[in-house]
Amino acid sequence: MKTLRDLIADGRVHVADGAMGTVLYGRGVFLNVCYDELNLRQPDLVREIHREYVRAGAEIIETNTFGANPLKLAGAGLAGETERINTAAATLALEASGQRAAVVGAIGPLGVRLEPFGEMSAGEAQMAFSRQVQGLLAGGVSGFILETFSDVNEIRAAIAAVRALCDLPIIAQMTVGTDGRTHYGTAPLVFGPELEAMGADVIGVNCAVGPHGVLEAIEQLAGATGRPLSAQPNAGLPREVGDRKIYMASPEYMASYARRMVEAGARFVGGCCGTTPEHIKAIVGFVQSVSPRHAFTVSETALPAVAREPVPLAERSKLGAKLAAGRFVTTVEIVPPKGVNPAPMFEQVRQLKAAGVDAVNVPDGPRAQSRMGALLSALMIEREVGLEAVVHYACRDRNLLGMLSDLLGAAAAGVHNLLLVTGDPPKMGPYPDATAVFDIDSIGLTNLVSRLNRGLDPGGNAIGEPTRFVVGVGVNPAAPDFERELSRFRWKVDAGAEFAITQPVFDLDQFDRFLDRLGETRIPVIAGIWPLVSLRNAEFLANEVPGITVPDGVLERMRRASAGGKEEALAEGVRISQEMLVALAERVQGAQVSAPLGRVSVALDVLDSVRIEPAGGPRYTPAR
Repeated sequence: MKTLRDLIADGRVHVADGAMGTVLYGRGVFLNVCYDELNLRQPDLVREIHREYVRAGAEIIETNTFGANPLKLAGAGLAGETERINTAAATLALEASGQRAAVVGAIGPLGVRLEPFGEMSAGEAQMAFSRQVQGLLAGGVSGFILETFSDVNEIRAAIAAVRALCDLPIIAQMTVGTDGRTHYGTAPLVFGPELEAMGADVIGVNCAVGPHGVLEAIEQLAGATGRPLSAQPNAGLPREVGDRKIYMASPEYMASYARRMVEAGARFVGGCCGTTPEHIKAIVGFVQSVSPRHAFTVSETALPAVAREPVPLAERSKLGAKLAAGRFVTTVEIVPPKGVNPAPMFEQVRQLKAAGVDAVNVPDGPRAQSRMGALLSALMIEREVGLEAVVHYACRDRNLLGMLSDLLGAAAAGVHNLLLVTGDPPKMGPYPDATAVFDIDSIGLTNLVSRLNRGLDPGGNAIGEPTRFVVGVGVNPAAPDFERELSRFRWKVDAGAEFAITQPVFDLDQFDRFLDRLGETRIPVIAGIWPLVSLRNAEFLANEVPGITVPDGVLERMRRASAGGKEEALAEGVRISQEMLVALAERVQGAQVSAPLGRVSVALDVLDSVRIEPAGGPRYTPAR
């Protein structure tokens, strides 16, 4: 029986099989079924589909294991069956091949984002892929096909998992969109040489787009790498017909494009979503007499973009200049309006500017409530009032591409100070049935903004002039899982965070323990200050807001003050905040004071407790 290594070595054109999921669906298997589990539950069905592809002339058969990694299998409660499912899949494919086709182990993405835009490390990803590789090796595959990857870092982890366990050949295939780039924006001219450097034996493109888009990608790859090329397009872009997605490209159309792909340089052709044994039979008939072109010249170069040095912090904004100089900064949080009239917000900010506050903090849908957008509110504030804004930018409502678009627009419009947060989940707000995105979290977002500050997009492409964002992040000294909070904070600093704003501080001892643990990850810390307005407000924060600790002593003071009426309770809340700010003044580099119920005068009363020295004097001193 020929192996994948034999097929690579002979220099000829070879045809791989087509889709497994499409055919399974056509045989009545519902989409809510784990298709990888069918290797155990319905082996005869899987084996027969493999045989149909062999009878159609396919010389390479992929195992039914595209999603058979422990992370995806966990969704069906099958993570513990990872090795068994992969071994069974390889065995079925070998039985069906009848010594007429090489069997390769199919490995797809894990279904989660990797660092720097996700929480999973490359090492953890490699371990997950390793379990799949071990099962496939036990089943007797002669090589591997890593397909439908959009993240170069993730396919690097998959290749490393294979190479750590064997020296079998690897077909490494990325997927591109209609713009000819991966989801992260990486072009074939860039990922082709990268995959070659990783040790892939065959480099190609599959899925996502139809034959036209894959042909263009192959033409680029032919001029970017000396490795054999592979192409497995979908049967065109799917069309919505009722509640189904139908792939419209005919076998003849797919076959004609397969021939053109071979002429452009591909040596391995086949199909992906929407293709069937009929498509593969037609492709075999079209490409048998065609030889691949070994050189295809393109005018572009494949040199990756080079990161630039960020603009110095002191030159990015007035707030950045004060942070860089080690001077105390004062900010007040103003919540954007629920309607379309920004005039009251402008009046509040004018009071802050007149009082000498350094910046206004503009939260992004706090408590998952729908309000005027933070980015546009900040832009209007800076243009109308002339006071810098710190924009709280949340991951909750946008995917990675949407965030990239927002941030590029914000940079062009002149917004520079960001506080990057994951965001409150919708169930905390008045629309509990609203859906959240959470495509990445605040750590991934910090990595994204830091790259923009170095002139690169997520795919490593140059964006021209680097952005000038001052990168802030949130941190909670009172987090219930304190060790996890510290770990996440360190990752944010590693990602490029330049200052941090804390949750409201009421417990000084707790805050000191937090500062003591920062060590080398210490960056300028701006303490959150929340003036309490009533006993009810204090009890709400203490009992219903996760991550905020209100000591019993503070609650008792508010209880006694509330007995004297609303004004006395508010006055006591201001005194507590003033005392906390004076105590924190020698510990932190700034204060963010909330304006309860939009009462700017209350926030300014709190800030009156510290006297900020002019430039050239001490950083800051408590008021006398």
